[in-house]
Amino acid sequence: MNFHWIKTIYRFIADQPLPKGHLLFQRYTIEEVIGMGSYGITYRATDFITGNHVAVKQLRRTKSWTEEGRKSFEKEKQILQELSLPEIPTIHPHTANEKGQFLVMDYVAGKNFEDLIFSEGKVYSEQNALAIFTQLVSIVQKIHEKGIIHRDLRIPNIISSGEKLHIIDFGLAFKLSDEAGGKAAEKHRNLMREVSVTSDFYALGHFLLFLLYSGYEPQSKKENSWEEELSLSPGVHQMLRRLLQIDESFGSAEEIIAEIYSMHLTKEAGKTM
Repeated sequence: MNFHWIKTIYRFIADQPLPKGHLLFQRYTIEEVIGMGSYGITYRATDFITGNHVAVKQLRRTKSWTEEGRKSFEKEKQILQELSLPEIPTIHPHTANEKGQFLVMDYVAGKNFEDLIFSEGKVYSEQNALAIFTQLVSIVQKIHEKGIIHRDLRIPNIISSGEKLHIIDFGLAFKLSDEAGGKAAEKHRNLMREVSVTSDFYALGHFLLFLLYSGYEPQSKKENSWEEELSLSPGVHQMLRRLLQIDESFGSAEEIIAEIYSMHLTKEAGKTM
């Protein structure tokens, strides 16, 4: 057995999730695992004092042995504390015990857009997609106003709860003023990981594409670009090109919202002509 496989097996054993029924901090009963990422394991748990559900994120033990892992987890905790927004899970005080390091947060009841699109077959018209997208951009605007970028606005991290949206998983988030941002930019050479507001806009473009593709049925086996496959209004098409940085990127979330508002006015003017 080579060293790689020994290391893999060791990590598998060390990073085993907490079992169902485990009592954490003498308060939170683990119910189930709801997510497993490269750095953390997230559980749904019950707070036996309040009776409410909470989300508990555990730093993987193998990551807790590295300085990078510990700093990343601490940074996520600080960012959640600073945000304090209704669309972002509120963080609770407990952080560590003999089982490791934890973040205890409000549990957001709802479904993420990965499940809505791929498991439930939800289809969004351009109008519906744009309404959802506008609400999401408004939340991102609030996050940016606090000097923070998310850097992981993928469909599993956007939750639909009734008529409201929530953003979760700030494990890759950065403060725009953080000196470590430069190092992160060097390490992640792709548009979604840049330490800039444009990285969130790039991710938002892909989020919107997932919504718009939800009702798409291929006409041939040949795979084409989204510009060839989707029938979009000129305004949405142009906005996507800017979000995906094909054309000059937007400079702020406010600018995106203004663009959407401009499209709406143009559409309404067209109806009255």
